[in-house]
Amino acid sequence: MSEHLAGVWFQATDLAVVEGRGCSVFLADGTEYLDFTSGIAVTSTGHCHPKVVAAIQKQAATFIHSQVNCYRNPIVGQLADRLFEITPDGIDQFFFSNSGAEATEAAVKLARQATHRPNVIVMDGSFHGRTMLTMAMTTSKTGYRVGYQPLPAGIFVTPFPRAFEWGVDEDEASRRALSTLRHLLKSQTAPDETAAIVIEPVLGEGGYIPAPDTFFEGLRELCDETGILLVADEVQSGFGRTGKMFAIEYSGVRPDIMVFAKGIASGFPIAGIGASADLMGKWIQGSHGGTYGGNPIGCAAALATIDVLTNDGIVENAFDRGEQLRTALRALQTDHAGLSDVRGRGLMVATEFTNADGSPDAATVARIIEAARREHRVLFMNCGTNNNIVRWMPPLVVTDAQIERAVAAFSAACVA
Repeated sequence: MSEHLAGVWFQATDLAVVEGRGCSVFLADGTEYLDFTSGIAVTSTGHCHPKVVAAIQKQAATFIHSQVNCYRNPIVGQLADRLFEITPDGIDQFFFSNSGAEATEAAVKLARQATHRPNVIVMDGSFHGRTMLTMAMTTSKTGYRVGYQPLPAGIFVTPFPRAFEWGVDEDEASRRALSTLRHLLKSQTAPDETAAIVIEPVLGEGGYIPAPDTFFEGLRELCDETGILLVADEVQSGFGRTGKMFAIEYSGVRPDIMVFAKGIASGFPIAGIGASADLMGKWIQGSHGGTYGGNPIGCAAALATIDVLTNDGIVENAFDRGEQLRTALRALQTDHAGLSDVRGRGLMVATEFTNADGSPDAATVARIIEAARREHRVLFMNCGTNNNIVRWMPPLVVTDAQIERAVAAFSAACVA
C-alpha cells in the first residue's frame, strides 16, 4: 500500500484485493477468499452484481452529479417513490446524504427541529458513526471516542435489553430495560426536553443483539405517551439483512424516523432518512442539505439494488440461509464449550465466546478469525465491546454451499 495513505483506518486483514464477484474477493494472483464481511454488511447483492453494475454504467454516461439545490434529475424522485413502496407505513418522504453517520445527524436535526427539544437518548453498546455528534451517540467502544472529548452534549444512554448477558429471557430483559429508561426520563432528561430515542433494531458493533419485539412495543408506547420521536437506525440491519426488508418489521412497530445506508446500493455511498410528510414538513427549508445528497449514480445503484432484492428472492434467501446458518452453528455448541451463544436474524448472526467463568473470550475469537482467513480463506470480523463475538454478515446472495463452507472453516478454526 502507498506510504501516502493515512494509517488511521483499522485493518481487519492485510489483504490487497483487486476484484470482487458475488460472495468472493480475489488477490492479484487469483487467490479467492469467501467474504463473510460484505464490506461491513454493505454488499447486499454481492460484489459487482451485474444488474447494479449495468445501472451504474448507464447512469454515469448521462449524468454524474445533479446537485439537488441547483436542479433535479428525475432519478432522485424515482428512488424516493421506490422507497415509499418498501418502507413501513407512515414513512412518506426521504432525504438523501452520503453515509450512515450523516444520515443519523440528519435524523437528530429533524427530531430537534420538529419537537423543539434538545436531548437524545441512545442505547448502551450503540454505534451511530464517527462524526462529532455521532461519536457522542456511539457507546460500543471507547476506541471510537478516545482523544476527542469534549463531545457534543445532550446525549443520554439507557441499557439495551441483553437477555443472554443478563441471564434472563427476552421479556424480562425488555421489562428491565424499559424500567431503567423510564427512570432515566425522571432523573436525567425529562420527556419535554427529549427529542428522540435512537435505537438499532439489531445492535450492530455492540454485539449483533436483536431487540426483543416487546421492547419495541414498550418504546412505541412510551414515545406516544411523551411525544418523543422513535428513530430506527437501520444502517446495518436494513435492506434485507435480517430476512425482512427492515429489521423493525419483525415487531410491527412504526418508527417516526428511519435511518438507512450500507446495503441500499450494494456498495455505492448513499444514505438517508425517511419520515412522515408531516414530520418532514417541520424542517425549515434550507436548514439542512448537502452537496452530494441524491447523487444520480448512487440513486441508480440503489434502484437496481432494490429491484434485485425484491424481484430475485434475495430477502427470502437471507431468511432461509440465516435459518440454515444458525441451525448449523448451534449444532457446533456441543463440541465447542466456549461457544456460549448463537443469535441473530437473517444473515446478521453472532457467535459469542466466553471463558469457563463466563468472562468474554476475545483471544479465542481473534484466533478463529485469523485461522479461518489463513488456513481456509474465509473472512470474518468480530464485534462487541469486548471483541468476543464473531459476526456473520455475508452477501444476501450467499448459497447454501457457501454457508456450509464457512461453517466448516469456522468449526475447524475453533480447534486450530
